[in-house]
Parts: sequence; structure tokens; C-alpha cells
Amino acid sequence: MGMGGGKGGGGRTTMSEINVTPMVDVMLVLLIIFMVTAPLIQQGVKVNLPETKAAPVEATEKKVVLSIDAGRKVYIGDAEVALEELETKLAANAKAQADKEVYLHADRDVPYGVVVEVMAAAQRAGIANVGMITEPATGSKASNSGKAPAASSGKGKPKEAKR
Repeated sequence: MGMGGGKGGGGRTTMSEINVTPMVDVMLVLLIIFMVTAPLIQQGVKVNLPETKAAPVEATEKKVVLSIDAGRKVYIGDAEVALEELETKLAANAKAQADKEVYLHADRDVPYGVVVEVMAAAQRAGIANVGMITEPATGSKASNSGKAPAASSGKGKPKEAKR
């Protein structure tokens, strides 16, 4: 019945290991939250895209997307930008300056003049290629399932942008 031995008596010893089970539980919950919210973050601005018969091309990496909604508001990704500030924001955007390429995601009801102003601001910011994202034509939706909307650049080659 002698639990304690030696002079100190008491029988208690300190545990020198860290219990990692609660930390693993918290990390798994955070991983699940990230996995659920990541697709929602990439949705971008909702616009009514024009339909074309351009062939979709697989995107290899994420590109900078400029969006113009029906209210003529301009966005870089999901961040709203005033049209007057667009040139300076694009000039300061490291990804756009490295690629020298952006994609334009404009609502079909936006006047052509607004689209041209955005394209001109991108050109003044040093962006050489502006691709235009469109919806596949209604008749070809079945053949394009699983692919992102088509986009074409000013160089004549079809491009693709992830949303």
C-alpha cells in the first residue's frame, strides 16, 4: 500500500508530455472550415455574361479578373474600384504586372463605352493582353460541361480564366 516511495511521499509526479489531442481536434475543424469556404471565396462578382461560340480552354493558373456589373461598378477580383482609380490599382497589382494580362468579365447590359474605358485603363497601366470572358452559347452547354467559360484575348488566341 505504499504508493509513495522515498522521502517526498505524496506519490504524484509531473507529466512532461503535451497532450496534442485538443490541438489536432482544433486543426481538423479549421481544415474543414477552410475546405467549405474556399470555393465560396473564388466566386467573384455576379454578372450576366454574353454568349459566344468560342471554344473553352483549360486554365493553368489563376489570373487577375476585372469585372463590370450591370450597375457599371468595376471590380478587381472581388474588390470594388472606382474607374478613376483603376489604372493606378492595376499598375500597383504585382500579379497583373508580372503576367501583363488580365481578363475582363463584363455584364452584357454594360454599354460598350464603359468596357472600352476599362480596357484603356488596363492598357495605360501596362497590361498588354486583355482577355474577355464569355458564356458558352446555349446550344453548346452540354459539350462544354466541366470547363470554365471561354475567353479570348486581343492577340486572337483563345484564353481561359478561372472564376
